[in-house]
Amino acid sequence: MALLRVENLQVHFPIRSGWGRHDVVKAVDGVSFEIPEGKTLGLVGESGSGKSTVSRALLKLLRPTGGTAHYRGQEILAMPEAVFRPLRREMQMIFQDPIGSLNPRMTIESIIAEPQIIHFKDKSRSDRRDVSAALLRRVGLPEDSLNRYPHEFSGGQRQRIGIARALAVRPQFLICDEPVSALDVSVQASILNLLKDLQDEFKLTYLFIAHDLAVVRHMSDSIIVMNRGVVVESGDADEVCERPQHPYTRKLIDSIPALG
Repeated sequence: MALLRVENLQVHFPIRSGWGRHDVVKAVDGVSFEIPEGKTLGLVGESGSGKSTVSRALLKLLRPTGGTAHYRGQEILAMPEAVFRPLRREMQMIFQDPIGSLNPRMTIESIIAEPQIIHFKDKSRSDRRDVSAALLRRVGLPEDSLNRYPHEFSGGQRQRIGIARALAVRPQFLICDEPVSALDVSVQASILNLLKDLQDEFKLTYLFIAHDLAVVRHMSDSIIVMNRGVVVESGDADEVCERPQHPYTRKLIDSIPALG
């Protein structure tokens, strides 16, 4: 059963091109896909392909021009914010930049507690601290990290903190938007393996976004390839990588020695 089904998603941005003319940038133009519960869909494409715009539209961080998205059978794109708010807890994001996504003036305890305060108003501070400490341990960081600040951690450790924050409200669906692209290659594998372990443990469903097809293949059950706002290829992850049909997909593969 599909946890999320997206049909004909469109995100167009009007621009002024001079002499009174108004053009439109079609950042996303007719994208459709579905993600079965407990599975990972990889969304791959170069910078500017529209993949991150898809993620922001799904979380209602920007308004789509057209299309539908059904989450657990409910159409969410046209849903009023007050109605969508309970579902927002189930749909969380892990960001590309672990530095920029963590408030440098907040302790790690406050960072992980913040979404709990928003979504679980009846929790005591002690309960929130216990949850935060348990999540830190689960992502491989010591409990005494709670009293420290983001600048005291490495990039990989900050990404682990970001993952703990995303898990703090017990989500069902995670959008992983380039979660390892800002990290050293030596650190990437440990974060990817952590994400796979957490998916099995918490029965999570992932939309995994990246420009690196090798990383996407490692994480994904199925893949869609985007270029200039449209899907140019989709299918089983191994099938897409081993028998690509579109020239753009072959270009992505040829640029990765491990898959060449």
